[in-house]
Amino acid sequence: MGAAASFFKGDNAPLLCIVRLMQQQLLFIKGPVGQLQAIYQTGKHGYPAVVLCHPHPLYGGTMRNKVVYWMARALNDGGCSVLRFNFRGVERSDGVWDDGRGEANDASAALAYMRQQHPDAPLWLAGFSFGCYAGLQAASINHHVTQMIAVAPAVHMHDFSFMAERITPVPCTVIAAKDDEIVPYDVLQAWAMTCPSVDWYSIAGAGHFFPQHRDMLQKLLREQVEKR
Repeated sequence: MGAAASFFKGDNAPLLCIVRLMQQQLLFIKGPVGQLQAIYQTGKHGYPAVVLCHPHPLYGGTMRNKVVYWMARALNDGGCSVLRFNFRGVERSDGVWDDGRGEANDASAALAYMRQQHPDAPLWLAGFSFGCYAGLQAASINHHVTQMIAVAPAVHMHDFSFMAERITPVPCTVIAAKDDEIVPYDVLQAWAMTCPSVDWYSIAGAGHFFPQHRDMLQKLLREQVEKR
């Protein structure tokens, strides 16, 4: 399979290195402390542009995590353009772990990139586990974001109170695993009740990584796109 690489820098664009592989583009976007490694998939015109954030880097989380991949596939199949990226210090992204603070800034950079690429499309933020913490922080202060999706957010490990404090609520779809072995279900449900504009779904029998419930997770994600 052939591949073509291109290098360019616009006046207002980050330096990009793009390798085209099938429908995916492997690229680097400009982050707060250097480049952020990413995978970009184009979607249909007028459909949401989605930034997708991966789980905890210190526990092996990357943009190649299987749940993140399943999420990206479902959203892209539904018509969305999807950008998943590695937080600072992960694989080929510059920087080092910053306890969620810098990672939220990385997510902001990814949102800015997708906003630049799709100025007329709805801008969405989706995350899995820790990715919800970093990503929702960025989305909560970005007035261009019109929809948030949180899959098994790690509310037991991080302070998500910023969601309840947002003055202008943005719709947030929360998908919970009923038998989550990492995030206590009752803690997650109690948190969701404090947040305005939450659309709550739970998948019975599912564990944190949805090993036997991928189809249901993907179905719920595609339904979010259909309701856009």
